[in-house]
Amino acid sequence: MIRALLVFCCSVLFSWQVLATPVDTYEFKSAENQKRALALAHELRCPQCQNQNLIDSNSPIAKDLRLEVYKMVDAGKDDDQIIEFMTSRYGDFVLYKPRVTAKTYILWLGPVMLLALGLLVGFIFVRKQRIQAEAPSELTEEQKAELDALLKSDAEKDDGNKK
Repeated sequence: MIRALLVFCCSVLFSWQVLATPVDTYEFKSAENQKRALALAHELRCPQCQNQNLIDSNSPIAKDLRLEVYKMVDAGKDDDQIIEFMTSRYGDFVLYKPRVTAKTYILWLGPVMLLALGLLVGFIFVRKQRIQAEAPSELTEEQKAELDALLKSDAEKDDGNKK
């Protein structure tokens, strides 16, 4: 029992090393440049991982792109120039927040249009249900006669069962 507890405590104590991630050791010219570079790297998507930004990704291409962003920031390029360089090299896919262009209208307006379409279909469906519920169903003369005949036959059966 004590041995199992000791093994558990040691594994918990040293498990923090498993969660460690590699750290970039690039030295920036100023703290402002470092903040800008990190913010840009958070906005850019890793081309290999596709679901992580450059900071969160451990892939070799992400490491190279982080270094490229860091160097470009220290070289004095502004954010637009860096983003333009990345998109010209990797396409708009590298942006987490794509620009609003003719190519991306469907991306930006698609969810709004689907929501509007869903609301319209729901409105029409509910309206039809209310109209059907409110409209009294009128029986034709044939249906009334058939109903009367059924009621009479049921009444006769009930009278026969009571005797």
